[in-house]
Amino acid sequence: MFDDRYTLAFKLYPYARSADQDVDSAVRHPVVVVGGGPIGLATALDLGRQGIPVVVLDDHEGIGMGSRAICFAKRTLEIADRYGCGAPMRDKGVVWNLGKVFQDAEQVYEFNLLPEEGHRNPAFINLQQPYFEKFLFEQICAEQEKGAPIQIRGKNRVDAVDAQDDHVVLDVMTPDGTYQLEADWVIGCDGASSPLRNMLGLDFEGRVFQDSFLIADIKMKSTEFPTERWFWFEPYFKSGASTLLHKQPDDVWRVDFQIGWDVDRKEEMKEENIRARLDAMLGEDVEYDIVWSSIYTFQCRRMENFRKGRVIFAGDAAHQVSPFGARGANSGMQDVDNLGWKLGLVLAGKAPESLIDSYNEERAYGADENILNSTRSTDFITPKSKISHTFRNAVLDLAKTQEFARPLVNSGRLSLPCTYDGLSLNGEDALTGGPSRTRVGSPCPDAPLSEGFLLDQMGDGFILLTIDTDAPDSFEDDGITVSRLALSASDDPTGVLSERYLGDAKSAVYLIRPDQHVTARWDRFDSDALRQALRTACGKG
Repeated sequence: MFDDRYTLAFKLYPYARSADQDVDSAVRHPVVVVGGGPIGLATALDLGRQGIPVVVLDDHEGIGMGSRAICFAKRTLEIADRYGCGAPMRDKGVVWNLGKVFQDAEQVYEFNLLPEEGHRNPAFINLQQPYFEKFLFEQICAEQEKGAPIQIRGKNRVDAVDAQDDHVVLDVMTPDGTYQLEADWVIGCDGASSPLRNMLGLDFEGRVFQDSFLIADIKMKSTEFPTERWFWFEPYFKSGASTLLHKQPDDVWRVDFQIGWDVDRKEEMKEENIRARLDAMLGEDVEYDIVWSSIYTFQCRRMENFRKGRVIFAGDAAHQVSPFGARGANSGMQDVDNLGWKLGLVLAGKAPESLIDSYNEERAYGADENILNSTRSTDFITPKSKISHTFRNAVLDLAKTQEFARPLVNSGRLSLPCTYDGLSLNGEDALTGGPSRTRVGSPCPDAPLSEGFLLDQMGDGFILLTIDTDAPDSFEDDGITVSRLALSASDDPTGVLSERYLGDAKSAVYLIRPDQHVTARWDRFDSDALRQALRTACGKG
């Protein structure tokens, strides 16, 4: 059965005939996004807020059933805050920082993903993907009312693609038949099976893990399980080789059972068999409703290159990882965050087209980091040899009493934003004694200010963050403006800003990209150094 909350006003953008269908020749658009899931909607929101006309083509008419992705990380919420829809996500989501690891019936240890203060956002919220998409869509509607040139076309399925040197031609099927449109750029956000990617003859490279996991989302009111992430290795209730439990909004709980590779999926998906596993775990006297269920297989794969000419891929269409670690939707949001400002500069004629190549450089780097961590998690959770199984259990036994062993326990290394160490858009790191966490290439950590939080003050453009040193209020080079955010350690009673941005330095100057990654840093302002770093960040170095 399905809870009606999971339809969430399913037809958010029902089919309507567009003007493009009533002309003799294909209409040209600056950007067409293929796919209306969370990554497609976020891409449209990012570009539309910059004033870039964007058309989203989706073969559905809104949100699909099932919770699917549920764990949204701190960095994703920070991106959503910049887009204007972080607050409703936090308000609806189940906030959690604490996780517990069990073996059999015994707790091995617990961990806190955000033990430090001074952040607006928690380490994670649990929020069903339909809600996440709904809040993105509602923000798109709000931006449309303010004039953002965003169109979303439901029941518009791309059936053919012709990628030419300077544009792309798309054949689009609708309930009224086929029409053509053209785009300067196409962004593929159409999921792991990506028909667009297949039409271009592109594929994934990587590894498929021979194991299966059964997801069951159940609605129940329980006081036994707190708002935490609980993971069992070899659980005492014998419902699977491992089990994961998360709480979601609306009294819904996500349960993942590791059920093995050689299983009869049709048999496993029968409600009575799902209930047998749940009853063994929860107790037969616990009442619940099954609202959604599915079986999935781990895959850690990516495209060799996320760009093919004027077609760019993002999210699951570009890369896949196992669900343990919550890297799917979260890494997809970082793709959008990375691509949006770069494509905006290229379309505005303020940066060369080659800047788009840095999207592949940086996000393929991030995908490789995610795949590495996801593969390690999966190998630990699903050992495939007697030796690896013995090692895994020895680590768990040690971790019960020995703190040094706990970092070796891997029940899913949880999503963190990527630091682009040593990549081509980075400028110089000339802040002597500066903190490692804010080195060049890193995402800016939040910090409390006398009014609000640091990341809220950065906006959508290039920022010159100065702490206890002078600089111009704005700086312009080749059509790109950098705005100054002037702060002082004396206005930092908690010491958090100084700890995260000064370290042992007395003053600091940071050049920060629109996606809030550090481009360069110094101990004082130097116009020539800033100009060079800005040009490097925009692909003109």
